[in-house]
Amino acid sequence: MADDLYEKGMEVRRSVLGAAHVERSTQRATEFDRDFQEFITRTAWGSVWTRPGLDIKTRSMLTIAMLAALGQEHELALHIRATRNTGVSRDEVKEILLQAGVYAGVPAANSAIALAKQIYAEMDREDEQKGA
Repeated sequence: MADDLYEKGMEVRRSVLGAAHVERSTQRATEFDRDFQEFITRTAWGSVWTRPGLDIKTRSMLTIAMLAALGQEHELALHIRATRNTGVSRDEVKEILLQAGVYAGVPAANSAIALAKQIYAEMDREDEQKGA
């Protein structure tokens, strides 16, 4: 059962975050954090993200809102980049962060908006370099 959750988790993790990111994370794992990486793959990605109650796009939107509210900028940047894979549009992210301003506070939303602008600028430059 645990191996099944891990495999399902890796599949969803790759589809959301991108295979290259997951590969880098896996290769960078050390004895210190390998257990944690396996734990989040099984628990977050394998047990929660695979549940049938919400689709991937909705889970992505909720994750962005919660990370913004909590001020978790590193993870927020990762999940804003992941919108390329989850189908969440920039306009939807803008609305999510506006909503976060009301319920999580203006400072949290302000930081999240600044981060989103930075990440989208980086993504645009990457797309231009690729010729997309």
